[in-house]
Amino acid sequence: MDQETLGSIVLLAIVTLISVVQNAFFASKVEHESKHCNSKGFQRLGSSAFDRVYTANQNCGHAYPTFLAVLWCAGLLCSQAPAAFAGLMYLFVRQKYFVGYLGERTQSTPGHLFGKRIILFLFLMSVAGILNYYLIFFFGSDFEMHIKTITGAISPLLLIP
Repeated sequence: MDQETLGSIVLLAIVTLISVVQNAFFASKVEHESKHCNSKGFQRLGSSAFDRVYTANQNCGHAYPTFLAVLWCAGLLCSQAPAAFAGLMYLFVRQKYFVGYLGERTQSTPGHLFGKRIILFLFLMSVAGILNYYLIFFFGSDFEMHIKTITGAISPLLLIP
């Protein structure tokens, strides 16, 4: 793979690998809680603490494919750096959601809402990249630099809760 191609996906790959490590962490928490509560290995029925860990892991897992799809689409079709930044923010928020779910369920709500906003941002970046492609294809107008400038300026606003 040439350096230019690798340079255009390396940040997305790093965020993806960090998300894999995070998924392994979540799975180890479920396994640990299962062994702690039942001491017989993994069983679905358990304590309230096990149910919370298991449910938090399942909820994070359900949104994971959507996250990966919009992360890569936004990074490849629009701009890699803002997409990777939003991806890192999403992983931070997902960690907050997971830890919040282990406490009172109301503590997980801010993480859930913030995560939805980041997914929407990545989705809009993807749509902007697709629209730009078709503008070039049909009209010869390239708005790539404008789109990259806008997404680069808007991505730090994701830090605002």
